[in-house]
Amino acid sequence: MTQQNQQDRTDRTDRTGLLYGFAAYGIWGLVPLFWPLLEPAGAVEILAHRMVWSLAAVGLLLVVLRRWSWIRPLLREPKRLGMIALAATVISVNWGLYIWGVNSGHVVETALGYFINPLVSIAFGVLLLRERLRPAQWAAVGVGVVAVGVLSVGYGKLPWIALTLAFSFATYGLAKKRVGLDGLESLAAETAVQFLPALGFLLWLGARGNSTFTTEGAGHAALLASCGFVTALPLICFGASAVRLPLSTIGMLQYVAPTFQFVLGLVVFHESMPPERWAGFALVWLALALLTWDALRTARRARRELAEAAARAAALSAAVAAPEGVAVAAPESAAVAAPESDAVPGTAVADAAVPDARPGSISGG
Repeated sequence: MTQQNQQDRTDRTDRTGLLYGFAAYGIWGLVPLFWPLLEPAGAVEILAHRMVWSLAAVGLLLVVLRRWSWIRPLLREPKRLGMIALAATVISVNWGLYIWGVNSGHVVETALGYFINPLVSIAFGVLLLRERLRPAQWAAVGVGVVAVGVLSVGYGKLPWIALTLAFSFATYGLAKKRVGLDGLESLAAETAVQFLPALGFLLWLGARGNSTFTTEGAGHAALLASCGFVTALPLICFGASAVRLPLSTIGMLQYVAPTFQFVLGLVVFHESMPPERWAGFALVWLALALLTWDALRTARRARRELAEAAARAAALSAAVAAPEGVAVAAPESAAVAAPESDAVPGTAVADAAVPDARPGSISGG
């Protein structure tokens, strides 16, 4: 394959990945328009239907794709099962609060929760995983703390919906990291944990005559059942995007969803934004800009160091393979001084220096 053909193939892959990425985050960003359609069902009933129908949708996909070989090894690992139970618990809190927040007129605050989630994830990394932050990351966290203070003044109280969404999703991401399953498999395992309690609640609700599934018509029942499709579709698109795009691009795409949610809160749901809230959001966006700049700079540096290491290795290999007495000129890039970082590019230490910008499956959708 010629270099031009290879470049064309790479460009097509990138374009396809971007389309999938925008589809995933676009659906997650527009989902506040969906939850009000499910009224008069309450947030807990909607949540229970989402759990039940999500397992049905994801289970069907796994059967079609014949991806069930992970189940038996997982059942033999109690620690991973415990992490899945934790993930299922915190994502239940996240999903339920998000649905309630949207349907009770707090769309802008729910968007804030997903804007500040990266800052909370960084704080978790420092406090729980003993990770070391770069100066720009410390600055971003500091700006984020100030933003929460400003928003507390603007709201007249702590933005508890946003903070609960951010902390629950950061906990969810930490648990998923320990489990180590792909998106579809992870969602299947989590909804399997949720399924029986959710089904039991729906049966109890129906026995009391308080279920809207059977009393509000076929259209309403179909909308409740479509919760599984609404949950699974963006996850599939995200998976297709993640294998085609660099992590840095995925990391920037993750801000599409809360941006859409924020705009919907202002334009469609007509929520108020006094100056104090604008100031708080501006500080949050400043913190995210610092994080994005630092992540891109670190990724470029890592790629450069990796390329230099590869050039040095190639030069050394050529020198070893050359016949005795034949001098081999080292490539220009191989003569570059060793990078300042003590981490050897291409090793786990060097990889850990580059922030993983890929988010977990977004729970807000």
